[in-house]
Amino acid sequence: MNDYLVKATIFNGMVRAYAITSTDTVEEARRRQDTYATASAALGRTITITTMMGAMLKGTDSLTVKVEGNGPIGAIVADADAYGNVRGYVTNPHVDFDLNDRGKLDVAKAVGTDGSLSVVKDLGLKDYFTGQVPIVSGEISEDFTYYFANSEQVPSAVGAGVLVNPDHSILAAGGFIVQVMPGADEEVIGQLEDRIQSFPAISGLIREGNSPEHILERLFGSEEIKFHEKMEVTFKCKCSKERFEKAIVGLGNDEIQQMIDEDHGAEAVCHFCNETYTFTEEELENLKKHNEQ
Repeated sequence: MNDYLVKATIFNGMVRAYAITSTDTVEEARRRQDTYATASAALGRTITITTMMGAMLKGTDSLTVKVEGNGPIGAIVADADAYGNVRGYVTNPHVDFDLNDRGKLDVAKAVGTDGSLSVVKDLGLKDYFTGQVPIVSGEISEDFTYYFANSEQVPSAVGAGVLVNPDHSILAAGGFIVQVMPGADEEVIGQLEDRIQSFPAISGLIREGNSPEHILERLFGSEEIKFHEKMEVTFKCKCSKERFEKAIVGLGNDEIQQMIDEDHGAEAVCHFCNETYTFTEEELENLKKHNEQ
């Protein structure tokens, strides 16, 4: 089953929900980043949630998420668009710990409990929308829940989980975001809180073969769910040799000449996908000419 997400409304539009299976997408990120188990869980949760946030956008809008705690993993960065494309990386991928006292991967220890979560949205306007909140737990899902409530003033429940195989590949990954719309009555909110509190681990549900639709059906029980859209999800990087050429040109001819004299060429590696681009001396000379035109 390919990764995908669904968008839905419940309680006659008073609640909107997103659910996603992201196993293959997180595995692709893990493979490219060579993350160890705990780092994979932190990166996978972030990518999963960022993908659903991207699905809230329209057209060519996009967003970038940065989770920057005081733990050894360093910064986690992910960005997504409105079409289910996402990419992400972690500064220190080779971070792993023993399971925590609940028998789970110790994501909070890797991320840290002091720091910030920031979201930058490019909505095609002159200025970007930027929201930032302090990290509240380092467990990622709780931090995004806090972000929605405090930065976007939308009461939300966010859940994301990643299960990792002994060989470090991804066994299961997925998540949900449930948001209460303005005007929702207290009874609806109370029902929602009770159900989310008693809901089983999302990664376990994915491992058992539950689809995004099944996840929402289990969460909302007999309530009528109106599904609005189904969207494929994939790890997709925006990098290209042309983008790096522009970056090198922007360094100026003195820097380019230094690359030629000292290294007889240049090599650039994309943070997100670890793709390597090489530039020969001749190619660098041509980039210098571009600056001289």
